[in-house]
Amino acid sequence: MISVEFTTAFRAVYDRASARYARGGATAANLLNTADVAFLASQGITAQHVFDYVEDLANYGAPDFATAHAIELVRRDYFLNVQKGRPSSVVLDPASLPAKTATLLGMNWLPRLIPKARAKLRGELPATMMFCCGGDRDFFKKHAINAAEFLSIVGTHETDDNAIATEILRRSGKT
Repeated sequence: MISVEFTTAFRAVYDRASARYARGGATAANLLNTADVAFLASQGITAQHVFDYVEDLANYGAPDFATAHAIELVRRDYFLNVQKGRPSSVVLDPASLPAKTATLLGMNWLPRLIPKARAKLRGELPATMMFCCGGDRDFFKKHAINAAEFLSIVGTHETDDNAIATEILRRSGKT
């Protein structure tokens, strides 16, 4: 499936999820039909990810579809090309994350955000965590970077936290 077909299909799933959420009583488990869940899984995406996007948009006004789509394009590319379409069996332990107040090269939240982004790339986020949550969005806004761009940087410098931090500073004009 080329990315244009993916975009059309993902938009349709997202719109159905948004409509279902708006009717009330939706959870990640009942938000989508079996075909939608299967489509998402084939692209390295879970119903939980879509639920998180539509829930936060409804409750906080972000992230919008364009942001969700851009994030999932990066995840999808990693899933199909790096993971060769095979999901990871690992799940990130939230207790292993640095404190929300931790800093790296003077940037708050970044030491927590990097492992979340790695887990997002690999499909290893637990259902209790969201990449591009409110705290993440605050970081992105403060450093003038969008979520998908950040995720891409993490994919490029996957094992080097300092290279990630340096790139964030460079792109935000703070170096």
